[in-house]
Amino acid sequence: MIYALTLLFSCQLAGEVLVHTLGVTFPGPVLGMGLLFGILLLRGRSWEPLDGAADAILSNLSLLFVPAAVGGMQQAGLIAANWLAITAALVISTFLTLVVTVLVFGLVARRVEARRA
Repeated sequence: MIYALTLLFSCQLAGEVLVHTLGVTFPGPVLGMGLLFGILLLRGRSWEPLDGAADAILSNLSLLFVPAAVGGMQQAGLIAANWLAITAALVISTFLTLVVTVLVFGLVARRVEARRA
């Protein structure tokens, strides 16, 4: 488990270092997750210690939402002042996500059908 957590934190640290070195406005942990994904692609599969660490983190995932909820409560006034813009952004982004998902699914389904034929 220690080795797996070391790998996870090392990927996150590498993502943070790359973001700060390159000067891009991109979340370092997201880049680190991409690095971990690349490692897993090169390896071809995951391994048991990493699976165990991921399961332990996922079993306590609700604890990771506490800081976000506290931040939301601290900014309640700002949220109340901009509720219309926030609601519009949520509705529009949800709609666009659904449209893109349908289009990608249709494209993939057509390609699968073309390969079968």
